[in-house]
Amino acid sequence: MSSYRVAQVAAAGGPFEIVEREVPQPGPRHVRMAVDACGICHSDAFFVSAGLPGLRFPLVPGHEIAGRIEELGEGAQEYGWQVGDRVTVGWFGGSCGHCKPCRQGDFVVCVNLKVPGAAYDGGYAEQVIAPVDALARIPDALTASDAGPMACAGVTVFNGLRRSSARPGDLVAVLGIGGLGHLGVQYAVAMGFETVAIARGPGKADFAKQLGAHHYVDSTADTTVADALRSLGGAKAVLATAGSSDAIASTVEGLSPRGELVVIGADPGPLGISPLQLLMTGKVVRGHPSGTAQDVQDTMDFSALHGIRPTVETVPLSEADAAFQKMLSGGARFRMVLTTR
Repeated sequence: MSSYRVAQVAAAGGPFEIVEREVPQPGPRHVRMAVDACGICHSDAFFVSAGLPGLRFPLVPGHEIAGRIEELGEGAQEYGWQVGDRVTVGWFGGSCGHCKPCRQGDFVVCVNLKVPGAAYDGGYAEQVIAPVDALARIPDALTASDAGPMACAGVTVFNGLRRSSARPGDLVAVLGIGGLGHLGVQYAVAMGFETVAIARGPGKADFAKQLGAHHYVDSTADTTVADALRSLGGAKAVLATAGSSDAIASTVEGLSPRGELVVIGADPGPLGISPLQLLMTGKVVRGHPSGTAQDVQDTMDFSALHGIRPTVETVPLSEADAAFQKMLSGGARFRMVLTTR
């Protein structure tokens, strides 16, 4: 049987090593993908460090997978997939179909959600076996390196904005313009929002304008973020992509009445928000997960239509450890992407 390479971590917190494995066959309603690219997401660190319960090692992370179907398992063709189709698999790596959220059609909060890298081997590899309900079709206009980050980073900010209470013409702020936020600003502008980019330091103002932002707020300036937003009329929604509870909480007073804080940046620390900040003006704080395979496909289609692309650094799979460390250090601009060819 032929073999393929994976970048795996043998034990929690260990370095990546390249090993060869035998190519597996897909089971019923699964496909075998040839991986062309896989983004490195900051949440991969939770997997590598065994920060989530039930993880088993050696572990192959990666949930921003883009590639081509090479083999169909029994029944997969009935779902419309064919060998050669270009597809992605993201954080939503499949659902159980029988828990209460699934029975209600809310698959992305499935109690038994199958996240690649945890439920099965992820995309730091040349091959992946994935269930058909995790697949999203890649538009011709997107390369694999573009599409991979769309399956997690892209869909998270895209869905967070389109499911917010904001409507075209409303003031919307994006907190942070890194791996998530640089996409969030582009989507907010394309959706017709008056877009505010918030980041640390005056040096990022030009980049924010290049992304299309109408306003830039330096969170280190003497004027607070909340005051800056209020001076613009108050934000109908703030998309908080920065992984800092303090920075996220600092935006609440800048929301308009019935404004909404959509939290997608991860920080284990508590949010310093008082109930009194929410009650009298009807403000809402909402956590937002990623999105289903259909949401990913919507994200990619929208991106292709509006010319939105992630800013990526591509690195060969053989250099997975160095690329992962660069992501952890904050040196990535803005998504590290592993490629296999």
